[in-house]
Amino acid sequence: MSDHACGSCSSSGSGCSSQGCSPEEIKLKKALSRIKHKIVVISGKGGVGKSTVATNIAVALSLAGKQVGLLDVDVHGPSIPRLLSLEDQKPHIGHEVIEPISYSSNLWVMSLGFMLPSKDDPVIWRGPVKIGMIKQFVQDVAWNDLDFLVVDCPPGTGDEPLSALQTLGSDAQAVIVTTPQGVAVDDVRRSVNFCKQVGNPVLGIVENMSGFVCPDCGSVHNIFNTGGGEELARETGVKFLGRIPLDPEVGRSGDEGYPIVRVDHDGITGKALNTIIKPILNLTESLQENNAMPKVEELKGKNGMIRIAVPVAAGKLCMHFGHCEQFALMDIDTATKGIVATNMETPPPHEPGVLPKWIADQGVQLVLAGGMGSKAQSLFTDAGVKVVVGSPAEAPENVVANYLAGTLQTGSNTCDH
Repeated sequence: MSDHACGSCSSSGSGCSSQGCSPEEIKLKKALSRIKHKIVVISGKGGVGKSTVATNIAVALSLAGKQVGLLDVDVHGPSIPRLLSLEDQKPHIGHEVIEPISYSSNLWVMSLGFMLPSKDDPVIWRGPVKIGMIKQFVQDVAWNDLDFLVVDCPPGTGDEPLSALQTLGSDAQAVIVTTPQGVAVDDVRRSVNFCKQVGNPVLGIVENMSGFVCPDCGSVHNIFNTGGGEELARETGVKFLGRIPLDPEVGRSGDEGYPIVRVDHDGITGKALNTIIKPILNLTESLQENNAMPKVEELKGKNGMIRIAVPVAAGKLCMHFGHCEQFALMDIDTATKGIVATNMETPPPHEPGVLPKWIADQGVQLVLAGGMGSKAQSLFTDAGVKVVVGSPAEAPENVVANYLAGTLQTGSNTCDH
């Protein structure tokens, strides 16, 4: 098994961090495995406030207690440093690693803007150089363990957004920003189709500059058209995340380098942004719910029996799911909470996504694993199989017995691929 792709890789590419992969591919896979959710903010139209939306989403997620990275891949107009008042910061570049700029204790930022000798210097690059930079900013930046990586892309459907989605993998989700006017919606419609063609899901559409917040009375006036983004979401069958009004305070905060969601959390715009991040926060909450330790009686078996699978290598639970030699399939009597039978099964030659289906076909209700990537966990969930990660490297019988007794102690997810 160690020679094959494991199906637990969080990236969309085939193969694990073992044989058949180049050192750079291994490095990229390891970096991606430490990021639970990748959010790519895109728009087919320029000037819709995409960078402001991306920045405030990242800050709002960090204020919710999540570990967040904010990556600016707008090569020709990197604006994240200014929006966060980080223009004078320079990242430390070591041997094969780049330290991101720390904005707060749980928000880290990287942008090409940090590396330019002067903010007035133009970046005159062709496509291949841009692609290389984006890949380097994912694999060589020391992001460490993140709940979310938010990526701010330039407008359009060209090199940068395409490279970002391809580098991050098919589980990266797009947040598409538009303004209500028809000329913007027409361009943004292409972004929805772009995501569908490259195979990445659209998390939702944000309608920015929807109505005007009066600085005197605080009420919202629809001086422009409104509802274009919501109509586009309905038309294309994607979720509408919400609308953000055109607020003079947002422009002022951007120029002065402080996110509106941080300083005006309870204002009209702050509340609008908090509504938008709720579905994004739910991604983590859903994953935590799926990975919660299920009780035996919650597992739906047949005739009072359930089946538990444990990946095994050298007689013990294999800490890296995809490197196992066999699976211990244990039949459990739910009434006595005892192990009735144990079968050691060798899985089939593997391609990405095969193991979750094979495990489900064996009648398994629960997998007790050491480490497993988020992509594989979601595939198991889709197949109706629950997963517990962080199980100890002990004999499979002991692991299952401790689970049945309610004494199984789990640690961190050890997956590194």
